[in-house]
Amino acid sequence: MAKIQTPQPVRGTQDMFGETEERFAHVVATFERVRRLYGFKGLQLPVIEPTAVFARSLGEATDVVSKEMYTFEDRGGDSITLRPEFTAGIARAYLTNGWQQHAPMKVTTHGPLFRYERPQKGRYRQFHQIDAEIIGAAEPAADVELLVMADQLLHELGIKDGVTLELNTLGDAASRDAWRAALIAYFNDHKDVLSEDSLSRLEKNPLRILDSKDPDDRGVAHAAPKIDEFLSAEAQDFFGAVTAGLDAAGVAWTRNAKLVRGLDYYRHTAFEFTTDRLGAQGTVLGGGRYDGLIENLGGLATPAVGWAAGIERLAMLVDVPSGFQLDAMIVLENDAGVRQAISLLRQLRSAGISADMIASGSPKKRYDKAVRHNPLAILRVNENGYYGLSSEGENPRLVAFLKTLA
Repeated sequence: MAKIQTPQPVRGTQDMFGETEERFAHVVATFERVRRLYGFKGLQLPVIEPTAVFARSLGEATDVVSKEMYTFEDRGGDSITLRPEFTAGIARAYLTNGWQQHAPMKVTTHGPLFRYERPQKGRYRQFHQIDAEIIGAAEPAADVELLVMADQLLHELGIKDGVTLELNTLGDAASRDAWRAALIAYFNDHKDVLSEDSLSRLEKNPLRILDSKDPDDRGVAHAAPKIDEFLSAEAQDFFGAVTAGLDAAGVAWTRNAKLVRGLDYYRHTAFEFTTDRLGAQGTVLGGGRYDGLIENLGGLATPAVGWAAGIERLAMLVDVPSGFQLDAMIVLENDAGVRQAISLLRQLRSAGISADMIASGSPKKRYDKAVRHNPLAILRVNENGYYGLSSEGENPRLVAFLKTLA
């Protein structure tokens, strides 16, 4: 009989257990706690969306749409896509559910996303993000709110040291359009040295040339027209209000004039929190203002700003206690006491005390098994109830609870 081959995991995915899962869960739990401090409401979205949601929002010419999306036709003949990011789906939900009545909306979500790209350190084809958005708020204060929240999240995770907030402005629509036209004219004069990717972006997405990693592109981009030459008075005031708000909140930032967002619906603030601890791809959290996105999806012009961060990449930076430690482990001394042990186990857990039970194997070896689990305390139980508590140190909450049973 031929040996059955165990199926291998899909390339670019991962199974998480032990410390890896603990780090992941710690990031999510911290995010959930911080978002409540800032009054953000949770949101859950479908993993699959109509392909048009991303084609219209991300643009047909972007790498995500043209190269990276998992798109297929379902049995009904509709083109659907595994979500590659959250913002477009949130915008779709905002429109189709009539959530305009709740604006401004402060929402967060987290979960898996899918992109077909080369797996690398901290990047997977199925990956996970946390995401925060404010929809329907045009004021610079909304940008400040999200940035301060992101900064606190990184502090709460214990990874703010060595992380830099890089900030730029893309101006308002008029400023951006004037800058875009100047960039096209400039890069057209230097087409002979542009990379193939940059040539393809020249007319549709010229801002992307500014953050190209190609050495030749970088040399040309260095001398390209700067956004500051085209900022309207209103755009300057907006950016000034954002930076003043960050200063008031004590959030350190640095200007990065090369930080861009290529799609036309982005306006004003663009930002990234970066680190040198993850290699060349050092962004741990990024976002910006996208005042034109909802209009692209068929809605009214609606201001919005948001950010997202990869959970796997954040988890690589955090320190969490090694292993989970139970408050109490029950050792069933003999099988006649199983009812008493189950009852005590339920009472402990109901009192908020983490507990488990050793009730299998040789009764003589059950205590040794319990010791190997390294709980804070071990309880011996037989048919007469619990009769022993052993602990390397005081466990006041457990001792106090057991006194209520005496």
